[in-house]
Amino acid sequence: MEDRARPHLGRGVVYPSQWFRVLDHFISNNMLRIRPATVEDVPLLRQMIVEFATFERLADELSITAEALQRDGFGTERRFRALISEWLGKPAGYAMYFNFYSSFQGPGLFLEDVYVREEFRGKGIGKALMAEVAAIAVREGLWAMRWEVLDWNQPAIDFYKKLGAIFLDDWKVVLLDEEHLRLLAESVPR
Repeated sequence: MEDRARPHLGRGVVYPSQWFRVLDHFISNNMLRIRPATVEDVPLLRQMIVEFATFERLADELSITAEALQRDGFGTERRFRALISEWLGKPAGYAMYFNFYSSFQGPGLFLEDVYVREEFRGKGIGKALMAEVAAIAVREGLWAMRWEVLDWNQPAIDFYKKLGAIFLDDWKVVLLDEEHLRLLAESVPR
């Protein structure tokens, strides 16, 4: 039924409450592209990993090589998968993830990195990358997606809370680095 007092309202009109959905649709269909990384992306992927390590104040811990990324992400025994985001055809960020297994709940995905280059932040690319990884987890029938965040990165923490993420504050992340891993392995009785 037509509103005679406001004849301009009706079919084909986008109301203010719909603008954000229309804008999201326009952005996702026209500006943002997310695709699986290919072996040709290894130099780009490594460059963005360097950028991410610098952002996280961890560049001094970076030792990954393009050869290792090629072997582990695109070789015969893949250890990770990655997505590349492009904004208007320009590389904007990436997500790196791999499968894990919980003895309590079964298989899940671990999101190792989600990174958006500085000039592309604020456009929803990080959320889109995370949504794509989440969609992969759902399609593969996995129970969860896990990741870590540095305690000083409050904007990321706030963002993850808005997504409904559960923070496992009772748990501590534990790591044996290369030297200590080797020492423990050498302690096995022979």
